[in-house]
Amino acid sequence: VERSRARLGAARIDLMQLHWWSFEHPAYLDVMRALAALRQEGLIGELGVTNFDTDHLRVVVGSGIPVFTNQVCFSLLDRRAAEDMTAFCLEHGIRLLAYGTLAGGFLSERWLGAPEPAEAEIADWSKMKYRRFIEAAGGWGVLQGILGALARVAAKHGVSVANVAVRWVLEQPAVAAVIVGARLGEREHRADNLRVFSFALDDEDRAVIAAALADARRIPGDCGDEYRRPPYLTASGDLSHHLTALPAVYAAAPVPGRPGRLRVDTGSVWEGACGYARAVRVGERILVSGTTATHGAGEVVCPGDVAGQTVYILDKVAASLAALGGSLDDVVRTRIYLRDAGQWEAVGRVHGRYFRNARPANTLVEVSALVGGYDVEIEAEAVVGV
Repeated sequence: VERSRARLGAARIDLMQLHWWSFEHPAYLDVMRALAALRQEGLIGELGVTNFDTDHLRVVVGSGIPVFTNQVCFSLLDRRAAEDMTAFCLEHGIRLLAYGTLAGGFLSERWLGAPEPAEAEIADWSKMKYRRFIEAAGGWGVLQGILGALARVAAKHGVSVANVAVRWVLEQPAVAAVIVGARLGEREHRADNLRVFSFALDDEDRAVIAAALADARRIPGDCGDEYRRPPYLTASGDLSHHLTALPAVYAAAPVPGRPGRLRVDTGSVWEGACGYARAVRVGERILVSGTTATHGAGEVVCPGDVAGQTVYILDKVAASLAALGGSLDDVVRTRIYLRDAGQWEAVGRVHGRYFRNARPANTLVEVSALVGGYDVEIEAEAVVGV
């Protein structure tokens, strides 16, 4: 923060946004709290995040941290942000800053009616990245259908195809602004960008665009998933040009006197005091203890929000499995303990997002109470490599 203030020559950073690679590492809550403290001191105006999915935006908000913006990819090719993310943001007064609105320039006249370029013909990283979005959305034919619809609307209003693509995003209910790249010296592009404010889409325009979008496939996952799970929709198709490796959250340790047995502790004072491990691996089997949404020394994450607690729990389960050489895809059974059975669907939908590939056996039961007043506790069993 001090470095940014010095570079800007400003007493206050108007908006400070956090990007976080892996939510299995829960320190994003600590970082956001530290930034919130600086906001209280007047060094930061507002706090935002970038590429957070709805689940983890919920965890931050549910932990009492004020969030003003979430900067996410949002375009006619990638409409994930128009779903749960928009509903959550509208409910909590959060605004979306949209990037990728022109899909690296593919949503423009330049590509209307053009043949699909060969991979060797694409020289810049932005187009390499958004070509993957085009493929995920259905391919070059789908893009041409969208461009044709945009051209029809653009001709009606006397604006460019790019203007219509940007205007569509700008009119989405949770969007505060779009981020459109502009190169130095390209005055024509900057002047064209300003025309987005010269018109508005009407019902007929929206119907034309919607008809073209009907042929497009939905981009998988939620906002930011392109950076966190396959298929990686990045220029390289992986994360190699972003980072080399992610640090481990927990470390596996041998169990004394038990060759071939490993355990993981997460730092809870109760693990040592009560004589249990967060997870234990014996051979190819990993058992994860009943886990609650406990952060640090004993903070309850998202009090009163069973969905937010489930997100935090399953991240801790995933990190424990990873430390022992497993993953969520290795899970074969989960057990969920709920204080209020009426909350089953909120928990179940989060569980479904985390285990949509593994589809483990599951038991969900209502209990009269959980120690510490938590709303949900989850345990898991995994078999690695089978």
